[in-house]
Amino acid sequence: MGIAVTLHVLSVVIWVGGMFFAYLALRPALAAEEPLLRARIWAGVFRRFFGWVWVAVIVILASGLYMLFVNLGGFAQAPLFVHAMFGLGLLMMLLFAHVYFAPYRRLQRGLAAGDASVTGKALSQIRLLIAINLVLGIIVIIVAMTGTFAFFS
Repeated sequence: MGIAVTLHVLSVVIWVGGMFFAYLALRPALAAEEPLLRARIWAGVFRRFFGWVWVAVIVILASGLYMLFVNLGGFAQAPLFVHAMFGLGLLMMLLFAHVYFAPYRRLQRGLAAGDASVTGKALSQIRLLIAINLVLGIIVIIVAMTGTFAFFS
């Protein structure tokens, strides 16, 4: 279980920490830049970060299901906080997939066309969905920590 927990937590740190950095540090730092330059920088950041997020999503899902079925005996025996983590985690994964396949693709197409309007709209959608996912990620961490301490104490 130690390896599964370690991989699970490291993947959460990469994903949620990356969203925290992007939303609360990088976004404000880029606010003064010209729209197409800002969009190009974001596209480069997303290209690199989203690859890591895909790996994190796969590791979180695989390690979480492993711990659920091997250590807890499946959903029927799992405590409520595990159900909450699983549901919120799936929602986060779906939101990320939407970001990747919809507004991120529009951002790339807008950049290829040099269309500041399209890139601006795409970035606004991505910003909103990352904010939602960041809040959900923080909630999942709180649920995990409070549930784990209550369950194992």
